[in-house]
Amino acid sequence: MANAFTKRLSGYAPLNDVDVGLLADACRNVRNVPAGHHLIMEGDNPDPVFVILEGWACGYKILPDGGRQILAFMLPGDFCDIHIAVLRAIDHNIVTITPARVATLPRAQMEALVEAGPEITRAFWWSQLVDQSVLRAWIVSMGRRTAQERIAHLMCELYIRMRNIGLATDAQCKMPLTQLVIADAVGLTPVHVNRVLKSLRLSKVMDLSFGALTIIDPVRLAEIAGFDGNYLHGRLEQAG
Repeated sequence: MANAFTKRLSGYAPLNDVDVGLLADACRNVRNVPAGHHLIMEGDNPDPVFVILEGWACGYKILPDGGRQILAFMLPGDFCDIHIAVLRAIDHNIVTITPARVATLPRAQMEALVEAGPEITRAFWWSQLVDQSVLRAWIVSMGRRTAQERIAHLMCELYIRMRNIGLATDAQCKMPLTQLVIADAVGLTPVHVNRVLKSLRLSKVMDLSFGALTIIDPVRLAEIAGFDGNYLHGRLEQAG
C-alpha cells in the first residue's frame, strides 16, 4: 500500500508494484508521536532509520550559548538520515515539529531493501542527492543571501517539496512553522523574520498564516529568492 515514503521514492525511480510493496511493508513498525518529541538526541547510539509518514520534524544543533540552528526540515516521506548507522554516535538532534506518524526501520531492514532491487537502490541514491542539494542551498543562503532572500528561498523550497509528494494545491500548502522556527532555520531573529514576512505579505507576494503558506505571486517570489527548483525536481512557476 502506497504511503508518503513510497510516493517520494517513486519520484526518483520507476518503482514497480513489488518495490512499492517492499517499501510499504518496511514501514509497518509505526508509532504516533506528539509535537516536540525527540526521535534522536545528540550522543545517542545509532541504529534504526526513522521515516516520517505524516507530520513535520527538523534536525538541529544547540550552540554553546544555548542558541539553536536548524539544519533540515523533514516532511512526510523523508528519511531521518539514511546513513546514520555508520556514525559511532549521533552528532545532532531530530525533533518533531507537529504530531507525527513515524516508521522505524532497523539497520538490517535498510540493508535488505538496498539489496532487494536496483530501482529501490536508485531511489535511495536520488533521495540522498536531493538532500545534499538542499544542504548546499542552505549553505548558500546562510553565507550569501539577504534576509528577504533567505526566507523567500526557504518558502519556495518547502512548497516544492510538499508539491512533489502531492501535499500542495496550485498555490497553497500546509506550513506549520512558527516565526521562531523559521528564525532558527535562516539564522535571523524572530523580530527580523516577522518584518520580512510582513513585507512579503504587504507586497502581495506570499502570505504565511494559520499554519499555511499561500503563494500569491510565484514568479515574483522566485525572483526575490533567486530560486531554481532543479535541485528539487520541480519549478515554482507551476504554482498558480
